[in-house]
Amino acid sequence: MQPLDIVIVILFLAGNTLFGLLQGKGNKNTGDYFLGGHKLPWIVAMLSIVATETSVLTFVSVPGLAYRGDWSFLQLPLGYIVGRVLVSFLLLPIYFKEGVTSIYEIIGTRFGTGMQKLASVVFLVTRILGDGVRFLATGVVVQAVTGWSLPLSIIIIGAVTLIYTISGGLKTVVWLDSFQFGLYLLGGIITIVFILINLDDTLPHILSSLSDTGKLHIFNMSSDILFNPMAFGSAFLGGVFLSLASHGVDFMMVQRVLGCSNLGDAKKALIGSGIFVFIQFAIFLLAGSLIYLFMEGVATEKDREFASFIVNYLPSGLKGLLLAGILSAAMSTIASSINSLAASTVTDILGGKVSLKGSRLISLGWATVLIGIALVFDESDKSIIMVGLEIASFTYGGLLGLFLLSKTKRNFHPASLGTALISSMAIVFLLKHIGLAWTWYIVLSVIFNIIIAFSMDTIIKTLSQQNSSQKKQF
Repeated sequence: MQPLDIVIVILFLAGNTLFGLLQGKGNKNTGDYFLGGHKLPWIVAMLSIVATETSVLTFVSVPGLAYRGDWSFLQLPLGYIVGRVLVSFLLLPIYFKEGVTSIYEIIGTRFGTGMQKLASVVFLVTRILGDGVRFLATGVVVQAVTGWSLPLSIIIIGAVTLIYTISGGLKTVVWLDSFQFGLYLLGGIITIVFILINLDDTLPHILSSLSDTGKLHIFNMSSDILFNPMAFGSAFLGGVFLSLASHGVDFMMVQRVLGCSNLGDAKKALIGSGIFVFIQFAIFLLAGSLIYLFMEGVATEKDREFASFIVNYLPSGLKGLLLAGILSAAMSTIASSINSLAASTVTDILGGKVSLKGSRLISLGWATVLIGIALVFDESDKSIIMVGLEIASFTYGGLLGLFLLSKTKRNFHPASLGTALISSMAIVFLLKHIGLAWTWYIVLSVIFNIIIAFSMDTIIKTLSQQNSSQKKQF
């Protein structure tokens, strides 16, 4: 990086830190700290959702998918939109009616505090593993652009994010998310404009060239929907259930809409985020395809295609701006994760009996864990974004099944619910072993959860009735 790039990055990091410290003075209690006092504008909440879920994986991996292949990944966000509509009408009304701080309070009210704590633990494990991968993705790009070591990149990003998150709480996180979203989306647009200018060709001809080589192909109508995650049936349905689970039963995502003042605003924020995600993915896929043309398809290390382009082709100033965009994408997810992990711990595990100072200390603890997880993670032979989505798929089905069971009128025995939840997550390991596409994990896990819960509950109640009959005979 040149001096101008370094100045841009330093100003960006310093600005985030200062904003968080100033906003921290407005937090008077844990309600302010974890839910922004229910005063978040829906547009800000919407942009925060988009920034949180896409994070640096969009920067790192999505352009790489287009560089190495086509646009078939876009089938997933089509399903995301449908999934968010379902969440808006199935789950959000319950959350606002009950006025919860953590969505797992719904499970506690319906099935007891034991199940609430179990659901929270599943969420905590999912978040630290999934966001550990995202943190690693951040380090990969920052390492490539700056030349810093991977551990140093992770520690610097984690430290700055930690300061403004612990000080400012959700309100700071959400407002900075909105700004950071605009910054890294601008990075994608700058990339597209820069390449179009330097290719010295007309846009229609460029798009025609990409289309002729199959680089703009979106719909994969392969009949192998069980083992090909990008076959349309698999990708679309997988996207629906992934979004239904992630934005319905993952507290990190739901926390943003709970910060809205009313249900109507929450629905607009959630559904609007699905549309924005689709547009965002399309922009970064286009960027990846254009980078392929610009770099003439040269072989590049996987998931470093965009980073290589930034390092080798962008001029000073633009390079620093793009790196600030990368850091924005990273910090939005990390900050959101820290705050939601702390909120769930305080509300679900500790019963809400924690002061504002104690909540900040818990946030510090979870930030340390996330940094540690990122440092021990290693890159696999898969695209990083696919690894991140797979991790979520292992646990989301069990949680979604539990929430769907809470909408029934049956009084389940805690043992049947616990067995079903654990079993539905364990079955995913079997599905992975036989090679089933990861886009089916959540769908089948939900079905398995519900079947096991009803079956186990029937067996337990039958045995209980038999024991009662035998006691009466004696």
